[in-house]
Amino acid sequence: MPVEEFVAGWISGALGLVLGHPFDTVKVRLQTQTTYRGIVDCMVKIYRHESAYFLAPFDLIKVRLQNQTEPRGQLGGPPPRYRGPMHCAASIFQKEGPRGLFRGAWALTLRDTPTLGIYFVTYEVLCRQYTPEGQNPSSATVLVAGGFAGIASWVTATPLDVIKSRMQMDGLKRRAYQGVLDCMVSSVRQEGPGVFFRGVTINSARAFPVNAVTFLSYEYLLRW
Repeated sequence: MPVEEFVAGWISGALGLVLGHPFDTVKVRLQTQTTYRGIVDCMVKIYRHESAYFLAPFDLIKVRLQNQTEPRGQLGGPPPRYRGPMHCAASIFQKEGPRGLFRGAWALTLRDTPTLGIYFVTYEVLCRQYTPEGQNPSSATVLVAGGFAGIASWVTATPLDVIKSRMQMDGLKRRAYQGVLDCMVSSVRQEGPGVFFRGVTINSARAFPVNAVTFLSYEYLLRW
């Protein structure tokens, strides 16, 4: 077999496994457990209760790379701390250990648990309020409801999002916080209560268009 075919087959197979793994997880849960009412209920519960833990390393890498201010590869200049996502993950693992990859996971869990409920409740309430009984919500209603659902969830999430980001950056040079509560107390003591709402404006500005389009796509896919 030519090397090219082997590599292409390996890559396509890996992509297939990555894309299919979430569905395979749902299939196994439905086959072996009786706590789910169906496919959608299973997917929602897995995402609501387990996604933060599994997403924590990826979110940590994203935050570290976003905070990297060293210039990229200038001739004669110092190299950037991280050359990319894989190098970032390897560096964290090497310098901070396996637990370092899950830094901020508790704050991420505390952030996402209530906000997901607020997200969907806000959308449903707005859609029902502005849709005649027995009809599907219009595109305009879906866009507005989705946008405001995104804003509501991010206004709720921002305080713990601030703590999550600080916990994820903690340990880069030295440990400043002993845990989530210590991070909250230290942040308020040094910068006042307003620290919990840093970034709420940009979060809301981003949340409206992103979630408006997300829900519009979701509604049209359901109808199709």
